[in-house]
Amino acid sequence: MCRLLIIKSKKTFQTAKPLKTFAGLAKNSQEYQGHGWGCAYKDKNGKWKHYKKITPIWEDNLDQFPDTNFLIVHARSAFEDKDIVVENNMPFYDDKYIFIFNGELRGVRIKEEGRIGAEKIFNFIKSFKGDTKTKMQKAVEQIKKRTKLLKALNIIITDNKNIYVNNSFNERPNYFQMYYKKTDDDIMICSDPFPNEKWQKMKLDTIEVF
Repeated sequence: MCRLLIIKSKKTFQTAKPLKTFAGLAKNSQEYQGHGWGCAYKDKNGKWKHYKKITPIWEDNLDQFPDTNFLIVHARSAFEDKDIVVENNMPFYDDKYIFIFNGELRGVRIKEEGRIGAEKIFNFIKSFKGDTKTKMQKAVEQIKKRTKLLKALNIIITDNKNIYVNNSFNERPNYFQMYYKKTDDDIMICSDPFPNEKWQKMKLDTIEVF
C-alpha cells in the first residue's frame, strides 16, 4: 500500500518542488510509507536516470535532483513490513517500461518471476502480446480473475511515449482512489491530490492513457 506520483510536461520543472509536496503526503499518509522510496527522471539529454534509497522519502535530500520534464516516484509501504531491501523499491524498469504499483492482493494465482508481488505483476503485464494498453488490459483482467481477495490494484506504467493507469479498488476509497491534474502543458497523476490544488478523480476499472 504505497504512494505513487508521475509528472510529464512539455517544459522542464524543478524536480524538488513536487518531490517535497509528495514527501509530505507520504509522511502524513494513513499508512506508513517509510520503507524506502525511488524515482526515475529524464535528464537534460532525454535519458532515464534511476534512484532508490531505503530511507523514507521525507528524510532524503530532495534538492539533489536536476530539473526534468518527466518524473516517476514511488514511496513504499511494504506488505506486512517484510522484504524491506532497496532492491524491492520501485520504480521497476527495463529497456522499454517503467512501472509503479500500489495495492493489496491476496491469493494471487499467477506464475511469474519476481522478488515481490509488484515485480511479478510487472513481469506478468510484459508477458502478453500486443501494444502496451492491450497488455495491461489483459493482465489486469487475468489478475482479477485469479485473485481470491482484491482490495486494490493501482498500476502506472509508461513506455516512454504514453502513460497507462489502472485504478481499481474494492474498499477504502479515501485511500486507494487516485487523482490526476491535466493542462495543455502537463499531466500529473498521484495517489493523493496536492494541497490547495484542483485535481480530478481517476476513472475506476478503466485503463486510462495520457
